[in-house]
Formats: sequence, structure tokens, C-alpha cells
Amino acid sequence: MQGDEMSFFTKWSEAMESQDIDAVAACIHADYKFIRHQSRTKMNKQEVLAMFTQMFASGAVKMRDHRCLYENNEVMVEHSIIDFPDGSIEAVLSFCRLKDGMMMEVETGATLVKS
Repeated sequence: MQGDEMSFFTKWSEAMESQDIDAVAACIHADYKFIRHQSRTKMNKQEVLAMFTQMFASGAVKMRDHRCLYENNEVMVEHSIIDFPDGSIEAVLSFCRLKDGMMMEVETGATLVKS
């Protein structure tokens, strides 16, 4: 990064924290692929934006302790704790490939946290 350029993680975390779906969409590459840790199924940009829209509208999914573990121009690794509507809590680690300053591919791993 050069000068006053904002890190990708900063843009991403601000978009997620404010639940601004347009800002979230601006962080995601058109050829985006999300690999779900539960089922190993894949979601594209439109599918993941629909998921985030539903999560934001319900207010039932809460992300906390969101932090960047590593970032450069090609990858970002982030960690957060996520509270789900069913009462389960997961520690989620995300590996993100970046392209053109946007998320191109994300794969997650999660550990169930005892409440």
C-alpha cells in the first residue's frame, strides 16, 4: 500500500460493520467464489450478496472481535467470532484471495465455541 491508501481489510470491515450492502458489493470481484466450510459448496457474488442482505435484514447474525491476521496485495487472512440465530457461536478463519483490490475467492474454516 502507498501513502494514504486504505487497506482492503479496513474497507471490508467498515462495510460489514455498517451493514452497507453496496459497500460490501464494492469489495467483491465480479468473478468471486465463496467456498462454504460446512458443506464445501460454492457461492458466487450474487448468491453471497443475497446471503449478506438477509443476514443484515434479520439482525440475527452478529460478528464480533473481527481482526486482520495478515494482508498484502494478493491475500488477506481474517478472524472473527460469529453468533448465529440458533444460539451457536463459531470462531471463523477466512482466507481471501484478492484481485484488483477486491475479494476474488474466500474459503473459511470454523470451530464451534462453547457458550
